[in-house]
Amino acid sequence: MATKKAKSPSIDIGISDADRKKIADGLSALLADSYTLYLMTHNFHWNVTGPQFNSLHTMFMTQYTEQWNALDIIAERIRALGFPAPGTYKEFVKLASIKEVEGVPKANDMVRHLVAAQEATARTARRLFPVVDAANDQPTADVLTQRIDVHEKTAWMLRSLLED
Repeated sequence: MATKKAKSPSIDIGISDADRKKIADGLSALLADSYTLYLMTHNFHWNVTGPQFNSLHTMFMTQYTEQWNALDIIAERIRALGFPAPGTYKEFVKLASIKEVEGVPKANDMVRHLVAAQEATARTARRLFPVVDAANDQPTADVLTQRIDVHEKTAWMLRSLLED
């Protein structure tokens, strides 16, 4: 006798299945950018050298710790919408708009890479807003607003390090 697989309960939160899928796809891209940014920042924390070592080492740790905590918030929002969150390097590479940095750049180049990656992550979050607004999805809008604020502020702080 074949066992009958239990059917998952349907999700009725006031957002259509199609809109939930679009939002989850957009959040998956944000998760991929966020994870790539996290890994880049942690890598630079480990490998930074030069006269700015102490300040950059400490700053990068603060940034990657904040980024690490954000990953869970994004992934759990995807799950709350009823979809699996991507969680492999293969998926992240496919979904991310940020490309990995090869080798170990000099300190100021690390900062430049991080500025670009912070801005790219903010753009990825911002691109999802029209879908989220149309679907009346305030919890996702709240996540996006918080992430955009962090990425734009962090990019500004990093850019400030490059001024003479």
